[in-house]
Parts: sequence; structure tokens; C-alpha cells
Amino acid sequence: MNFNLKQIPERNKKPRLDGITMVMDKGLSINEAENFMSVSGPHVDIVKLGFGTSFVTPNLEGKLKVYRSYDIPVYFGGTLFEAFLIRNQFEDYIAICKEYGITYMEVSDGSITIPHAEKCGYIEKLTQHGIVLSEVGSKDAAHIIPPYKWIELMRAELNAGSTYVIAEAREAGNVGIYRGSGEVREGLVQEILTQIPSEKIIWEAPQKAQQLYFIELIGCNVNLGNIAPSEMLPLEAMRLGLRGDTFHLYLNKDDAQ
Repeated sequence: MNFNLKQIPERNKKPRLDGITMVMDKGLSINEAENFMSVSGPHVDIVKLGFGTSFVTPNLEGKLKVYRSYDIPVYFGGTLFEAFLIRNQFEDYIAICKEYGITYMEVSDGSITIPHAEKCGYIEKLTQHGIVLSEVGSKDAAHIIPPYKWIELMRAELNAGSTYVIAEAREAGNVGIYRGSGEVREGLVQEILTQIPSEKIIWEAPQKAQQLYFIELIGCNVNLGNIAPSEMLPLEAMRLGLRGDTFHLYLNKDDAQ
């Protein structure tokens, strides 16, 4: 850090297992990715190439090379996994990941219906090829999953080998663990946390109010995902109490005088 400030909460150091920030790259150019990394690289833990953008990204290998130069793991969005799966190309998906040196893989069923036992089978198979993140929750706002089912699905996917389970919110933050307005379904989140360790969950939180909610609830080392590149430094400042929303969160008022 650039200055000496007291009463700053301790962030886990990279490479960290919790307190991670997953950034969603929805189409940065190679130059933009380089610029993004030059500013935010020390704080980014994982980059997701959103949905199916990797299929249409020019010079994909060049972009991956930029992220690798900063030791940032990259993975293809879960929608691409589903696109391969629905076309009966699961083995082709594995081959593509190997071809591009992708060692993080997301298993999701937000756009298609996969029997859960079958989904867990894909998780188990992919753990032989790298680190698996599995997404729980539907992209369909009308499909409301009760809390007990979220817990059941998350537990089963962790048992199948997922390193993290991702709580679905889409890139807009208006489904899954959120209402259509973006408001957190607080009862759902708190019930999930009674059964699933917080360090095993990545909460998709693209909106500032959502990020603030989880920082206040779990702490500065909460796992957050679907962060826009332009929001990376503002989020890290918020985690550390260096933004108005969290300014007083870590201060001992007696010592601060």
C-alpha cells in the first residue's frame, strides 16, 4: 500500500483461498486488459471471460497471455460450458480448456436444465483437469429456489469436488440471491450461511450496494464475483474502509482521535 494508515483491516494475501475477487471481463481488448492489470492486478484473484465471449474474442490467446503474465487465472463463463453441453460436446469443452491452458472451469445450469446428479458427475470429471467452480441458482427470475434447496445443491456440489460454489446473480445482479430490484434476499443468504462455510461461496455482487452488504455481513475477506474491471479499485477501497460506505466500519473511535 502507498501510505501508512492505522486501523486498516487485514486482507488475506495472494494467492488466497478466501477474500477473493472474481472480475468479469465482458470484452476487454488486449490493450484494455493490460491497462486493467497494470492498475488492478495486485487485487484481482480470478478473471472470468463472461458467458460465451471467449468464442467471439479476437486473438483470445493474446488476451490470456496478458492475464497469465500477472499470474491471474482465467476461466470461461458457465454459459459456454452449457453451450457445449447442450450440443453433446462435453469432451470438446475439456479439449478447448486444455488447448488454451485453462485450468479453472465453471459448471453451471443457469440456462439449461441438468439433473443434479448429472451436474455433480460433470463436476467430478472436471476436477481431474483443474479447479472447478460450480454455480447455483437460475438465470430465470421466475424460478425461485427455496433456501433449503440452495443449501442442498451447494453441499452436494462441494462434495462432488467444487472448490467454490458461486451464488448466481447474473451480470446485472437481479436474479438468484437478489430480487429483481437488486435487493439482497437477506433471509436466503443468512440461511445459506448457517450450513455452508462462507469461505467456500463466491457471491456474485456486481452492484455497489450488494458488495457493501456482504462486506458488512461477512467482513473484508468475503468472496465476491462478477465485479466490473472499472469497479475493482473502488471495491478494494470499500473492503478496507477507505470509501464512505465503510469508512467507520473498522475504526476504533478512541484510538482514532
